[in-house]
Formats: sequence, structure tokens, C-alpha cells
Amino acid sequence: MKHEELAALLAEPTTPLMRAALRTLPPKTLETLATVADQAAEQGWRQVIVDRVRAFADEQPGDGSQAVAAYFTTTEQRTGSGMSVGWSPFIAALAPSEEMPDLRHTESTARMVPVGEAARAEEDFADPRLTEALQRLASLDPPAHADVLRVHLPTSRVTRVKP
Repeated sequence: MKHEELAALLAEPTTPLMRAALRTLPPKTLETLATVADQAAEQGWRQVIVDRVRAFADEQPGDGSQAVAAYFTTTEQRTGSGMSVGWSPFIAALAPSEEMPDLRHTESTARMVPVGEAARAEEDFADPRLTEALQRLASLDPPAHADVLRVHLPTSRVTRVKP
């Protein structure tokens, strides 16, 4: 079986053929497969983030230097099981250099935003594919409050950094 054929079968793991094949695997093999699948999913969502950030950066007006990196800060999200930390669906900064910009809120006052208003802002202004990829990445690799997600466009690398 060629790689492409295997990839096509794995792309639809809920088909009867794949379900039957998965049921015959020993538990240790299934655990290994699950680990590899999680890693592949994480890499896939990281690539979606890079693609969406690159598209956004390319749409920016001006003849200035191209963006080298984009940064996302964390946000608290209310879920059925309480509060969780995720990535904000909005780019905190597009940087034209390798230097990380100052992402602190130095001149703004934090205020509570009603849940409905925050959801509406996400719906109106956030890129849905980028938002989904950020949410999936946060569920696979949960961030801490002080973390920053760096998208380095020349290398297509998505890393978590501490400011």
C-alpha cells in the first residue's frame, strides 16, 4: 500500500473498513496511533494558523516592510466546566522584525465585556478558520495565562513563548 492510499483511508476513520481494521489492533498499537494522530492534528492546526496569518499579513496596505511574525495573547473563556485559557482570535501584533514587540496593555484600561458582546465581536471581526485553529491548538496544548503564541512567517513555525 502506498502512502497516498493509506492517507486516504485514514482521512475517513469512521468508515466501516477503517473501524473494522482499528478494532483488530492491539491496545498498545492503538495508543501509539492515537499519540501520532494527536501530533499530526496539532501540526495540521498550526499550519492553518500560519496560512491564515500569512493571508492576513498579505492583505495589509502599505509599501513598508513585510510582517515577519504575528503574536497572539491569551484570553479566558467561559465553558460549561468553568474558566479555561485559550488563544485570542485576534492578532495582538504584526511585527516587521525578529524582535518581540511590547504586548503589555500600557495605555488601556481592562474592562469586563459581556459574554454576548465578546461573541459578537468574534463573529464580526475574527477569521473563522483562524479562530477554529487557535481553539483546537489550545485544546491540544493548553496555554498558561502569561504565554504568547508566535507565528514566524519566514519559517512557518508556531511556537509558544514567554514575554
